[in-house]
Amino acid sequence: MNGFRVYDESDAPEAARPMLEAARKRMGFVTTLNGVMAESPELLAGYNALAEQFGRSSLPAAAKQVVLITASVENGCEYCVAAHSTLALRARVPAEVVEALRAGRPLPDQALEAVRRLTRTVVAQRGWVEESEIEAFLAAGHTRRHVLDIVLGVGMKTLSNYTNHIAHTPLDPAWQDQEWTREQAAL
Repeated sequence: MNGFRVYDESDAPEAARPMLEAARKRMGFVTTLNGVMAESPELLAGYNALAEQFGRSSLPAAAKQVVLITASVENGCEYCVAAHSTLALRARVPAEVVEALRAGRPLPDQALEAVRRLTRTVVAQRGWVEESEIEAFLAAGHTRRHVLDIVLGVGMKTLSNYTNHIAHTPLDPAWQDQEWTREQAAL
């Protein structure tokens, strides 16, 4: 273990405490991710701001979940795949879609598959996306704004994925049913 700890509202740095209190009100608990991020109130605030903006983005609800899970799978973030799989299922994304995303398999829905492919490419190619891929995404019924909203979601997930890699964030009990490992994706 590298010494990163999981804070809560009682022991976090003062500037992070209101954000952890708000998280508890919103989620019913403080996630271990938020507890780890609280070490840097600025990181926690930045992540929360990106999450809020991504929630407001023009992507349909199911497409947002596709972005979050796909980016986390591509980055190999076990914590975020479990968390967002749980949240996607709660948001009524079909179980077969969530399972396909966790396995890195194509989706049967053309519009969601276009989101998955573009998100995967943005992460894997560090934003260097071929024009033909953007055209294919647009041809699937999406907009240029959707392209940029995917960039926003990938940015949000980069903050959490990398934090989890560095801090070895323990998985919350709320996400245990959807536990995922990088090895599962390789099968």
